[in-house]
Amino acid sequence: MTPSLFLESAIILVAAGYQLLALAAVVRHWKRPRPAIPPNRPGVSILKPVASADNGFVQAIRTHSNIAFPGGEFEVLFGIREPQSLAGQRVRNLVEQTRCENPMASFCAFSCPTLALNAKVGTLEDLAREARFPILVVNDSDISVPPDYLDRLAPRLAADPSLGMLTCLYRATASTPAATFEALGIATDFAPSAMVAPLVGISEFGLGSTLAFRAETLERIGGFAAVRDYIADDYQIGKRIHDLGLRVELADFPVSTHLEGNWSEVWAHQVRWARTIRLSRGAYMGIPVTNATFWALVLGLAFGAWPAAAVVLTLRLIVGWLAGAVVLDDPITRRYWWLMPFRDIFGLAVWVAGATGRDVIWRGRRLRLNPEGRIE
Repeated sequence: MTPSLFLESAIILVAAGYQLLALAAVVRHWKRPRPAIPPNRPGVSILKPVASADNGFVQAIRTHSNIAFPGGEFEVLFGIREPQSLAGQRVRNLVEQTRCENPMASFCAFSCPTLALNAKVGTLEDLAREARFPILVVNDSDISVPPDYLDRLAPRLAADPSLGMLTCLYRATASTPAATFEALGIATDFAPSAMVAPLVGISEFGLGSTLAFRAETLERIGGFAAVRDYIADDYQIGKRIHDLGLRVELADFPVSTHLEGNWSEVWAHQVRWARTIRLSRGAYMGIPVTNATFWALVLGLAFGAWPAAAVVLTLRLIVGWLAGAVVLDDPITRRYWWLMPFRDIFGLAVWVAGATGRDVIWRGRRLRLNPEGRIE
């Protein structure tokens, strides 16, 4: 075998092999039996740190007011860092308005003055002190949830002491072309990789879309204060719970987020995410293995192996479609699936930008991360 043929064969094996692995992971997640809901309904405190009352928050708060949790109590605690600002006052007004529209909803907004390098975690520290119930659910301010959200999280945590945390995949709505492009990447690139992880034995991560755990488990890892200096607080919480010897699992349903922003803002967001992954989780240099479009172009342009390139790219489209359109029930994937190859090339550029540097832009602030992912 010539060196050229050996290299070509290796690329086909690796590129197609990963896509087949991703296909197996997506189908496994899609077809796994829905866990039975134990009868016990423990009380739940949902902790929701809020930076601004944007469109995503307005939709999110409505879905939280529609949560059905028969036989169980729950509360939604909203944390506001600057209650006297216009954004803070609007958040309070929306919370009060929603509580008036639905008197059964236990909503409360709190001023959260605790300072932390990760401001969101400082807010969570304050909210945790106000929480009344033994199950805590943390989700970002723009996360919208289904009516049976708590029914599919809390009873399992209460019934299984070996289960430390449940986290959720998510899809996105978008208000701009750039945000739509980013949403497509979440559904067709990020989601498959998140489903591959537990298939190969990697489960020590959480997603900011939902972190559900027992309050006593949070105490065992040192509370939110243990991760107050990390930018990837969701990952760090999941890792610490996993290190206790408890299982961390993906829930069997997705939630939704809302994306906005122009192309420069989307680029900054994606680069922040990439640098956070590189500094927090390791294995960053292996990410290009997952980029089927890049390898399909290499096969075609460098080796003239266009049939093999077509196979690799077809596998990629199938995986992305199943993950986005089927598992996540994502309208953006159904409409724009044909843009996946272009999103892959964009993702490769993000990976290159994320491979160096330690500065990130987060909510208009420039932060510098140390080699462990801590904010300096």
